Amino acid sequence: MAFYLYLVVLLATSAPLATSGFNFSNIAVKEHIDEPPQSWKNLGLAPPDHILHLRIALPQSDFAALERHLYQVSDPAHERYGAHLTREEVEALVKPKRESVNLVEEWLTMHGVDIHRDVTRSPAGDWLNLALPVGLVEIMLHTTYHVWTHDDGSSLVRTTEYSLPAHLNDHIQLIQPTTMFSRTRRFRASFIWDDEGSANIVADVIGLESNFSSTHTGIDPGCRTRITVSCLKQIYNAVGYNTTRDNGNQIAVTGYLEEFANKQDLHSFFAQQRSDAIDSSFKEILINGGLNSQNLSAAGPEASLDVQFAFGLTFPTPATFYSTGGRAPFKPDLNVPTDMNEPYLDWLDYVLSHPNVPQTISTSYGDEEQTVPKSYALRVCQGYAQLGARGVSLLFGSGDGGVGGVDPNPTQLCTTNDGRNATRFIANFPASCPFVTAVGATQGFAPEVATTRFGSGGGFSDYFQRPAYADEAVASFFEQFPKDTYAGLFNPEGAPIPDVSAQGDLYLIFLAGVQRLIGGASAATPTFASIISMLNDARINAGKPPLGWLNPMLYSKGFEGLNDILVGNNPGCGTQGFNCTRGWDPITGLGTPDFAKLKTIVMGL
Repeated sequence: MAFYLYLVVLLATSAPLATSGFNFSNIAVKEHIDEPPQSWKNLGLAPPDHILHLRIALPQSDFAALERHLYQVSDPAHERYGAHLTREEVEALVKPKRESVNLVEEWLTMHGVDIHRDVTRSPAGDWLNLALPVGLVEIMLHTTYHVWTHDDGSSLVRTTEYSLPAHLNDHIQLIQPTTMFSRTRRFRASFIWDDEGSANIVADVIGLESNFSSTHTGIDPGCRTRITVSCLKQIYNAVGYNTTRDNGNQIAVTGYLEEFANKQDLHSFFAQQRSDAIDSSFKEILINGGLNSQNLSAAGPEASLDVQFAFGLTFPTPATFYSTGGRAPFKPDLNVPTDMNEPYLDWLDYVLSHPNVPQTISTSYGDEEQTVPKSYALRVCQGYAQLGARGVSLLFGSGDGGVGGVDPNPTQLCTTNDGRNATRFIANFPASCPFVTAVGATQGFAPEVATTRFGSGGGFSDYFQRPAYADEAVASFFEQFPKDTYAGLFNPEGAPIPDVSAQGDLYLIFLAGVQRLIGGASAATPTFASIISMLNDARINAGKPPLGWLNPMLYSKGFEGLNDILVGNNPGCGTQGFNCTRGWDPITGLGTPDFAKLKTIVMGL
């Protein structure tokens, strides 16, 4: 650390180093935000020796070509459907140009960075990663970092603007952490009820559903008061289908924020709901300092829900739990903490570097889209596209805040952070990325309706334009719900959220040795992911490739195998939100799965 402090002083007082002739004093603003998101307060200057884990994004050489490949291999109408790319083929398309690499390395070297010792790279080399002290980064980026504290007590070291030598503008797409105030967050699966509270909630749900329900003889009536593996198989027409252990199919769930998946709880869950799986477990992969403590008291509600239902529904399909470290542990009273809060990229770096990735991956985390710089969201989304091109289906929860986002402070909901403080429906990221499949939440059966307690997250992205595959479905929605109903509150041309949905309430899990009820989009996501994994199992057994990126198939063919949800809305921002309609809607998407119908469809592709 003393070396870095010395270097900061040296660079501030010495003459410019010899370079290739570019004018390093010609500085241009690269990125700027008017102010941080709501609820953040500036505590003052950041300590100069605080370590920042910088990520520098270099332009990808031909992402447009990768995107063309992705659409071709994901469109059932195209002759290349299912002909997914290899890791090497994907990396060749996104590898940065040599000119960009040389210029950025020259700039880093000029500031005393040892390219071989201090810099690590993403699998394709399109991201450079390095750890440097604030004092040096401030010189490099012509900026000043401050300590910012959120109302919930968490803290970050960030700036609201940074600049680069003008000649690097076309060779660096973005640098973070700079203007990014996003905090990866669990959705409301962290709400857990004790036995008495559970009984009251069950009574409330039965009362709510009595307005809609009719007699249904094919499903266990007990599924109205708690959802089990058996209930989901009954509701989604998957009874009797058994997956295969050794055909190469895999399923995975991701964990962040020290959410630990306890194997003893999983054993108890299997003993109760899946006795044939009682001696099985899962593979855990720890990324970037991730942990998976097996102390029973440390069991996480999100991780418990995800692994118990995803792996319970798909047993004996080999299962993986990814635990990725990375958050913002900075405390203003510490001198030299680390500052890491970009776990999606850490996870992406890991899985993109491996040739054998699980074909279906479920994630129940996210944050308000507007807290993520657009440049960063676009690049992370492009990383998901790389996995889609390789045949991986990525499913993300759409959130539980209706149209109002996920901020737990109701006074800050629905407010833009662009300096206008205007009222706005808030989309969630990464669910808003068109290269993933966003999952909303429902409840009940006969009929199944949009969840009433959690408010299925849904709406339209402000960052991503609506992809062509969704044009017809969204146009049909606006015929039933005129787009001027909430004029100015959302972007009608944005990517639609969610794409599909599944049961999202009253899931019966084991947590720290105790039975609990839990729900939200966090429950719906591993459920829909499990259905996709089962479809992959059937296709692989028949010698067909996995489904990969799902959305073009779902909007063109798959909707015929989905249950259209016609009752419910997702209130927020002082409105009733959107309404469920015939066809796609921004509460439940295209609907919930009918496994048998979907199996018939995908086996014919």
